[in-house]
Order: sequence, then structure tokens, then C-alpha cells
Amino acid sequence: MGEITNILTAAQQRAKASEAHYAGILLPIEAHHLMQLVPSARLVDVRSRAERDFVGFVPNSLHIEWQHYPTWTLNQNFYAELRQQVDPEALALFICRSAHRSHLAAIAATRAGYSNCYNIAEGFEGERDLLTGQRGKNGWKVAGLPWIQN
Repeated sequence: MGEITNILTAAQQRAKASEAHYAGILLPIEAHHLMQLVPSARLVDVRSRAERDFVGFVPNSLHIEWQHYPTWTLNQNFYAELRQQVDPEALALFICRSAHRSHLAAIAATRAGYSNCYNIAEGFEGERDLLTGQRGKNGWKVAGLPWIQN
């Protein structure tokens, strides 16, 4: 239990420092550990179907698009899909490509009554390298955490 508390406390401190309007900000390795330690935790991938299909995804993650590709319109069913797949009391971990959409989804879920929303910093693919413009500087994949590509 101590390891869970330590991870969540660090995540909560990051959220407070960045004035995030949800429970916390997790590093990818912390999110992975939580998923192993807390079986009821739910990892919600908010990327588009195309991103998951072409770039890969975390095993056992739920998929609820924040925006639809290629128009990038907001998913009008986001809340309904979230309610259907995630208990409001569950530890809800949100991930996207670079942590921007998952940040917005964590805010939205918190406002909808989910009390344990955490954004995964760096996202699945990570930030862009300033020199190359390519992603892969950090993130879930670069950390060597489990992922699948179809």
C-alpha cells in the first residue's frame, strides 16, 4: 500500500504545481506500476482509432476517443462512453499521444464527477524532439513499457 500512496502523492503534487484541475499527473512508469498494483484502475486511451491502429496501444487499455479523426471534432458521446466503461470511483488514468488531449479528458471527467482522474505525462509517443521534429523523446513507448501494434 505504501508504494501506491507514494506514487499518488507524487502525482498529486505535480498536478498542484501545474494547477491541473484533476487528481494528479503520473509519469508513464508510475502509471504502469499503478495498473499492476491496483487491478481496478482503468487506463483510458483518448486517441483516435487511427492513432491506435497505426501507432499502437497499451494492452488492456480502454478506448474512448476525445476527438474523431480526420475532422478532430469532439466526441459528443465521450461522457456516455466513459460512464459505460469506467466506474466514477475507479482510479482513471488518461493517456493520448503527448498528454494534451488526455489532460482535457481528465479535466472533463473530473467535472463530470470522477474523483480519481490522473493524466499520464508525456503520453504514448512523447514530446517532439526540437531538432528532428519527431516524437520519441519520452513517453510510454520510449520508457519501454508494454504496448501492442496491430
